[in-house]
Amino acid sequence: MKVLCGTDIIEISRIKQSIERSGVTFLNMLFTPDEIEYCESKRNAKYYHYAGRFAAKEAIFKAVSSLLKNKFDISWHNAQVINDENGNPKIEFLDIKFDQIKNIDISISHCKEYAVATVVAMVEE
Repeated sequence: MKVLCGTDIIEISRIKQSIERSGVTFLNMLFTPDEIEYCESKRNAKYYHYAGRFAAKEAIFKAVSSLLKNKFDISWHNAQVINDENGNPKIEFLDIKFDQIKNIDISISHCKEYAVATVVAMVEE
């Protein structure tokens, strides 16, 4: 077994500015309908959650990049961050499969200015 990890940090203000500038175009480019629905349900805190999901996707890409032939073989919509029954974030891959991943976990956090995410994957060599 091998451990792969990825981490990312993003300024929440950058995500907020992008959403305010490009609106639905920006959201639909990066996020799945389920992710958008989740973030929008957070009302005044939605930018924190969008930034967290953005950092999560970047962390996912970094963690799985060594499993790809080409880093462009995965898109923003191939990895979705949803919440389990306890409200914890989890990764769901869509239209892409990683047979070698045996377990994958994610942690997302945010404060006033930043959102950060870390992904750890156990893979079969």
